[in-house]
Amino acid sequence: MTQVDDIRKKYFEEGKSITQIRRETGRDRKTIRMYLEKDDWNEETAPVEPKEFPKLDPFKGDIDEWLLEDRKAKRKQRHTARRIYGRLSEKYGEQFNCSYRTVAGYVAKRKEEIFGKKSGYLPLEHIPGEAQADFGDADFYENGKLFSGKYLNLSFPYSNKGYFQLFKGENQECLFEGLIAIFEHIGGVPNRIWFDNASTIVTDILKHGRRTLTDDFLRFKEHYRFEAAFCNVEAGHEKGSVEGKVGYHRRNMLVPVPRFESLTEFNREQLEKCELDAERDHYRKNATIAELYVEDKVALLDLPAVPLDVSKYITVSTNGYGKFYLNNGLHEYSVSPRYANTRVLVRITANEVIPLTESHREIIRHGRFYGNIKQRSMKWMPYLTQLSRCPGALKYTGIYQMLPESVKYYLERCNKSDKGKVLQVIASLTEKSGFESAVETVDNALKYDAADTDSLISLHNRIHGNVIELAPIRLSENIPKLARFIPDLAAYDTHLGKAGDKNVDR
Repeated sequence: MTQVDDIRKKYFEEGKSITQIRRETGRDRKTIRMYLEKDDWNEETAPVEPKEFPKLDPFKGDIDEWLLEDRKAKRKQRHTARRIYGRLSEKYGEQFNCSYRTVAGYVAKRKEEIFGKKSGYLPLEHIPGEAQADFGDADFYENGKLFSGKYLNLSFPYSNKGYFQLFKGENQECLFEGLIAIFEHIGGVPNRIWFDNASTIVTDILKHGRRTLTDDFLRFKEHYRFEAAFCNVEAGHEKGSVEGKVGYHRRNMLVPVPRFESLTEFNREQLEKCELDAERDHYRKNATIAELYVEDKVALLDLPAVPLDVSKYITVSTNGYGKFYLNNGLHEYSVSPRYANTRVLVRITANEVIPLTESHREIIRHGRFYGNIKQRSMKWMPYLTQLSRCPGALKYTGIYQMLPESVKYYLERCNKSDKGKVLQVIASLTEKSGFESAVETVDNALKYDAADTDSLISLHNRIHGNVIELAPIRLSENIPKLARFIPDLAAYDTHLGKAGDKNVDR
């Protein structure tokens, strides 16, 4: 009735033509005219339609097969009831003795079961190829540092197969990158994915189950061609499968608290562990999860030929030190002294922040910060490289004050010609094993009073190189032991006493 009222208001109050109303509402001209000319608004009693359509029993297999295949097709290329009626007539000829109305009734019922209603609700019977997505909370250690993270879960309710990917936050980049990683691992895309109403996806919830979606999510959805469906407000329990999977993954794959060096490598390993986990029996059906997942996999959409870049690109202003800030000034990232007091394009992914040159080439790469506390990421390579080219101006730059005290003291001891060489070596050591390791090398050089570049390189190789420790050689008992040789130095004293004597033979 809301739609009928809208049509009549457009015509009688706003003065719009039937053609304009058709364009705005998508309704057929005949339908619009019927609503405009209607005088009797008594509620009609809906006719009782047959539930099982017994006359169609010999042909239901064909209809179901065509409709299931439609899940891989674009919406505009899916079967209509008219097309199915035509195909059945062509295939069976006179043997097909059902009316179009019977076919249309059954097709409408099966489409509702397979594709779901447009209003938000979850079907009780899960269809192969559908998935549910949700985030969970989990702590983890990366390189010894504790993070309060999030993990994206994707569950296939039909088979109970599940996958997850761990992140440091829960934002749009994490959602998209996590889904893409799972899509590429399984070699396809679920034909429909159920979500909750997260702000990264939904900007506004309207009447009748309609939603306003973010532009980025719409672009992501169209690129991968899946249908997005949403739970009712404050009804996350409607995604029962993935809700259970969130807890299952935490208990079985994230306990004890994970410790690793690379989050990317950890996530790659978890996808393989999820495959092994599917060898267990389904909790209700008489088959393993992996066996049931075969039907899910058959129903997957093909991956797009071109991958989608889901990074966020923003332009930032740098300060006099070539740094910029994100998250309301809490997170500080360095660029290069060359880009001080200018504007720089920055690419932001789920785990990285990457400043780019004017030609979109990477300048430096930072790990992305999360949390509402002050954090700083300083990448020294661009600064050291720039300083090594103009060492004479070192003390007159703000960058000099940023250097550790030991490095400043070491540079002060060098003459003007050596400063550039020392900075080049420090830059080289930084690229090789990190700025902290280079500073440690300088600290040791000061202890040995070594001021040349060769000593820096040698000390760094000794401290941070992979020096092989050789075990002592143990000789067998049958090898005779030699007496210790004690040299007689008296002969040297005799000759030294004759030093300067011309008559002494030489």
